[in-house]
Amino acid sequence: MSNLPWAEPYKVKMVEEIFRSTREQREQWIEEEGYNLFNLASDRVFIDLLTDSGTGAMSDKQWAEMMMGDESYAGSQSYLKLREVVRHTLGFPYFLPTHQGRAAENVLFSILVKEDNIVPGNTHFDTTKGHIEFRKAHAVDCTIEEAFDINDLHPFKGNIDLAKLEDIYKSHPKEQIPFCMITVTCNSSGGQPVSMENIKAVKALSDKYDIPVFIDAARFAENAYFIKEREEAYRDYSIKEIVKEMFSYSDGFTMSAKKDGLVNIGGLLGLRDEQLYRKCGNMGIIYEGFITYGGLAGRDLAALAQGLMESTELPYLKARIDQVEYLGKKLLEYGIPVQQPIGGHAVFVDALNFLPNVPRAEYPAQTLAIELYKEAGVRGVEVGTLLADRDPETRQDRFPKLELLRLAIPRRTYSYKHLDYVAAALKNIFDRREEIRSGLEIVWESDILRHFTILLKKK
Repeated sequence: MSNLPWAEPYKVKMVEEIFRSTREQREQWIEEEGYNLFNLASDRVFIDLLTDSGTGAMSDKQWAEMMMGDESYAGSQSYLKLREVVRHTLGFPYFLPTHQGRAAENVLFSILVKEDNIVPGNTHFDTTKGHIEFRKAHAVDCTIEEAFDINDLHPFKGNIDLAKLEDIYKSHPKEQIPFCMITVTCNSSGGQPVSMENIKAVKALSDKYDIPVFIDAARFAENAYFIKEREEAYRDYSIKEIVKEMFSYSDGFTMSAKKDGLVNIGGLLGLRDEQLYRKCGNMGIIYEGFITYGGLAGRDLAALAQGLMESTELPYLKARIDQVEYLGKKLLEYGIPVQQPIGGHAVFVDALNFLPNVPRAEYPAQTLAIELYKEAGVRGVEVGTLLADRDPETRQDRFPKLELLRLAIPRRTYSYKHLDYVAAALKNIFDRREEIRSGLEIVWESDILRHFTILLKKK
């Protein structure tokens, strides 16, 4: 078997037709929508790489669980299935289901985060930072510097710089720091993993200063895969063993289950402290629903339980991450600058190097995203200045160290031919990049998380 080529560990059972539009149509549509890709109707997109959140294909076993969902308001059998999986796979005695990850953040942060608090971590996800800043607290990025050099091949560019973190702990009273947040994998720095060694060290340092550690676990299984592949001490561990140990170094977690839960909707909040669980449970009832359904139907809970079991199997993870790596390598072959090593859920194109003639103040990553849509009907998403939002105090644009176009690959959804198409479209733009000399300007924006609803026009 060892000399046979690799193949996906699944076969296709159903297909969905997708519409291929003309460039003239796409130019009209995106202008009408204020050059915001979030505003596009899905039937105007040929290949949708906006996000890997809730956009994947579920398995036959998950669909079977959907049909067997128990829709009882309290204590449904679907909830009990999920509770068993959370305890066995993730190792947490207490958890609350929520309708998605940002809802889990809202419940937890409503209890723990106060005005002027400091929440350190690696590069915070957009909704995480949004929830923190909405409460007039501060998200502090302590990611290692290697993460901001796209050509640095550090295997764990999601790691937290322990010196930066300890500086935060030393310079602020512990009462001002409700917790440290480790995002695995670290989406905003390029889908980069965090090593087990670093997770363990962050926990030890945080214990020294009596600061709890929480994990943003949206892509926990992908992070476990990279630990197995890149951290020698864990080469012979199973994914499930790595996951269990990873979570053992945390006091709790939030999870958008729409990623490594392999479902189209859902989230989780996991906790070890019973008193905190009770407080969060009350808050969850206010915002999400009773503690055993949390805004989800019983069928959603059942599909999530099955999805957590499937996502922590090595054959699935190898297939998923190999596809992302395939697109990344294809772009590198064309000379296109991308964040390296290739991350677990997406390929991140360096827009500053791709479009050197577009001024930083004219949003080059968003400009590149628009060019890709016009070129080929491919929808990606900007992870740059628009997403970084304005400084809450000065109201000036915050220019992050990296200005990226993210191409997030939905799970078990597209073929390798689709990825070849995406790569060819980017190459076409790359070949004429010198002609692109202007970007976009803002027409209207919201006060927070502006990138979702912003309206733009050509500069």
